[in-house]
Amino acid sequence: MSFFNLFKRKTAPLSLNETYGQGAGILIFAHTSEVIRAEKVLKNAGWPIRVMGPPPEIQTGCDLVIEFPLMEKLRLLRLLKEVRTTPLAVVPVNSPLLQPVDLFQIKDFGDYLMVRAANMKLTLDKTSRRIVNVSGGGCPDVPFLAQRMVGQILESAPLPRDIGHTLCGYALQLAFEEMQRLCSQ
Repeated sequence: MSFFNLFKRKTAPLSLNETYGQGAGILIFAHTSEVIRAEKVLKNAGWPIRVMGPPPEIQTGCDLVIEFPLMEKLRLLRLLKEVRTTPLAVVPVNSPLLQPVDLFQIKDFGDYLMVRAANMKLTLDKTSRRIVNVSGGGCPDVPFLAQRMVGQILESAPLPRDIGHTLCGYALQLAFEEMQRLCSQ
């Protein structure tokens, strides 16, 4: 594989239905902070989940949902209840209209690659693997995140989740992880 093939658009990760051959469901929460807390608890417990955008048909709660294997609904809800993070609703994904939306938008500008997650964008120089831009969001820590990350090599840049404290920091962490995934394939 040539170096430039590293930055070609990769196929999207498989949905849980495609991955596990079972139905998927989505957890809908009132606030983004609950999604972040639930994601951490569920991933630490080893659940195969993904944070996604809500399907257009569901306009309840915040702008993030968690996709999970529906067969594990009861065990998963029990765990979330233990940590007092109960979702507003659990919706089976049984219609194309209820498919959660990928949070990522990827744009290849030739020498540069940009990953957008929710409202945050991370741009990388493909040759040097240096972060050239961090932008988006309106959170007070975005300038600090940009100052700490721009100019850093992807592999040695600080993790946004370690230095950010807002939803924008969380979204930037998702963009950072997607950029790492794209560059590692």
